[in-house]
Amino acid sequence: MTIQKVNKSELSEFLKSEFPQTLCTIEELLPQGAIIRHKVGVDQLRPGGTVSGPVMMEAADVALYVAILAEIGLVPLAVTTNLNINFIRKPAADKDIMAQCKLIKIGRSLVVGEVNLYSEGNSEAVAHAVGTYSIPPAKT
Repeated sequence: MTIQKVNKSELSEFLKSEFPQTLCTIEELLPQGAIIRHKVGVDQLRPGGTVSGPVMMEAADVALYVAILAEIGLVPLAVTTNLNINFIRKPAADKDIMAQCKLIKIGRSLVVGEVNLYSEGNSEAVAHAVGTYSIPPAKT
């Protein structure tokens, strides 16, 4: 299988066209990793004035997806098979969520990665996630 790596611009365009509903944007591609931003506004808050859990899970999932596609190329049918998240502390309601992903293992059919989530400008993690993606078999 030939791997066609993609750059930040190509991945950003792919996200815009395939997932126009997401508020996530790519900040940086790292070696076997990525940093994404999830915009936070009033619609992303839950009662009590904190960022909702589904918003943080989306940020973690998108960070994994972006990091994986940056390594294996645009494989749209790569899908989440597992995502576990621990909510550590209350995120700031007036700051974007930053998700930093590091891929742990890249196999032929499964990729495992971890994501630390932060309120923008704060170095203390608000959540930690570990996820697994299934990679479809290469067509021959």
